[in-house]
Amino acid sequence: MAPSRGFRNALRATENIFLCPSCRYRTFTTSASLFSGHNRWSKIKHDKGKADAAKNKQRSVFAAELSTASKLFGPDPAHNPRLADLITKVKREGFAKASIEAAIARGQGRSLTGQSLENVTVEGILPNNVAVIVECETDSKLRTLQEVRSVIKVSGGNSTPTSFLFTKKGRVVFDAKGGVGAEEALDAALEAGVMDIEEEEDGRLVVFTEPAKVKAAGDSIAKQLDLHIATSEIIWEPNEETKVGLQNDSAAQELNTFVDILQERESTVNAIAMNVAQGALAEDSWKDLQSRLSS
Repeated sequence: MAPSRGFRNALRATENIFLCPSCRYRTFTTSASLFSGHNRWSKIKHDKGKADAAKNKQRSVFAAELSTASKLFGPDPAHNPRLADLITKVKREGFAKASIEAAIARGQGRSLTGQSLENVTVEGILPNNVAVIVECETDSKLRTLQEVRSVIKVSGGNSTPTSFLFTKKGRVVFDAKGGVGAEEALDAALEAGVMDIEEEEDGRLVVFTEPAKVKAAGDSIAKQLDLHIATSEIIWEPNEETKVGLQNDSAAQELNTFVDILQERESTVNAIAMNVAQGALAEDSWKDLQSRLSS
C-alpha cells in the first residue's frame, strides 16, 4: 500500500527539522580522507625503507672495518689497538656482539664455527636489464649459491654471466686525517701505483688499484702518510658504456627490494654491484639505491 500524500509531507517536514539547508545539498564522500591516509602510509613505508637501508649500509661498513682490522693486525683486541677501538665504536652504535665476532672471524678466513670460508660470486640479470654481481664468503658454497640464485629468480631475474660488463678493481679506504687530502696524498698514491684517488665528504681517502696491488698499495700509502686503513677490498665497478639509466622510482624500488630480500635471506653477502646509472631518477631515490650497493 503506497503512503498517503499527508504522510509524505509529514516525513519531509521532519527531515527539514534535523537538516540545515546547506547540509541537504552537501555530498557525502570519504575519498579525500582515504587518499590522505594512503599517502601518509606510503610516506611512512618510504621513510622506513630509507632508514632500514641506512642501517644496513652502516652495519656493512662496520663489518668490513672489523674484518679488515682483524685481517691486517690480528683477531685479538688485546694486541690490536685498531680492532679494540673499532669494537668500542660499533658497540656504542648498537652493533650486535654476534655480528662483531662474525666479522672478526671473517677477517681470519673462517666462520664462527671455525670452518674455512670460501669466496662465492653469483652473476645475474635483474628486471630492466640491470646486471648484478653478488660476492659472498661462506662455509657452505652450495647452499649459498642456491640461495642467491633463488633470490635473483623470485625478483624477476635470471642467473647468467655478467662480469664482462664490469671492471674488477682494488679499493682501499683510509680514515680521515687532518691536513691529508687527495692533493696531499697524490705523490704517495702515484708512487704506490694506484689507478685513481678520491676524497669523500667526511675527509676519508679512497684509492683504486689493480686487484693484485690492493694490499701493497694500501700498506705503502698508510706507512708514508701515517694513515689507518679502514677497509681494503676487491670491487666490481660497472663499465660506463654498459650502465643502465633508471627511468622511475618503480624501477629503483625493484632493485631495492632485491637487495633487502637478499641481505635478509643470505647473511654471507659481502658486496653487491649493479651497472646502474641515475637516469631520470630523483636524487633522493638514487642515493637510497646507492646506499644499498657496494660500488
